[in-house]
Amino acid sequence: MGAVSSLFDTQVWSQFLRENWIIIAVALVLLFAVINLVKTMLKWAIVILIVAGLFIYSGITIDQIGGAVSKVTDGTVDTLKTEAQEVMLKEARDAVYTSNGDGTFVITTPNLKVTGAAGDDKVNVTFRGVSLGKWNVTDTLKGFIDEARKHPAPAGS
Repeated sequence: MGAVSSLFDTQVWSQFLRENWIIIAVALVLLFAVINLVKTMLKWAIVILIVAGLFIYSGITIDQIGGAVSKVTDGTVDTLKTEAQEVMLKEARDAVYTSNGDGTFVITTPNLKVTGAAGDDKVNVTFRGVSLGKWNVTDTLKGFIDEARKHPAPAGS
């Protein structure tokens, strides 16, 4: 946790910039030269090497960067899941249940799409066009599915 928080600490970055401004300036000149002069895929490999070299020199490890990205991603997904559950409760009455005839179903609302198979303990949930993966069928989700079954899609749709 401490390593990730230091990644976003402005004092750490400010101190690093003051101490290493010459190296950063040289790296930026190299980056611009490579981007402007090299016209192949090799250009991007060189750019990645220069940026990675700066990170390594600064003492920030790939694990710290990966940890920070994972933390932000996990937080975003958790927020989306919570919001999707709230919307699920609000939009249950507007849900349209479509049975595909093979035991699978699709439930749609203005913001959600839930797909699964009857009797399965997991369903796929999509919230505002973003897949949130497979969810276990909890009481909330079971209630949503049961409410949606009361609103079947019109025949032929």
